Amino acid sequence: MAVDDECKLRFLELKAKRTHRFIIYKIDEKKKMVVVDKVGEPVMNYDDFAASLPANECRYAIFDYDFVTAENCQKSKIFFIAWSPDTSRVRSKMIYASSKERFKRELDGIQVELQATDAGEVGLDVIQGRAN
Repeated sequence: MAVDDECKLRFLELKAKRTHRFIIYKIDEKKKMVVVDKVGEPVMNYDDFAASLPANECRYAIFDYDFVTAENCQKSKIFFIAWSPDTSRVRSKMIYASSKERFKRELDGIQVELQATDAGEVGLDVIQGRAN
């Protein structure tokens, strides 16, 4: 599975310049390539991100989570989320599962990985728990 250059470019912008809050990627089955599906502005929050994940289709996602530690330090963690809802097509789930590691290698700087099949598995409480 090929990876569109824009995928890496948007990720570098999120990581280095913090110009995006999240990036949603999808696999274009006709092109056999991972492409950018949606980009969230820095002012967007977790709810905007969660609303951007389609209910019945698989996606890869990057979410830049800002938080304050118990020591009152401002921090951020970059999450990679493999979104594979139970209601998505079996073929789609197989393609996303088999391409995930190859795609992740293209994105240098991922700090936390999550696999989610429904909204509860990628809730803000899960993100907060994994960030610490």
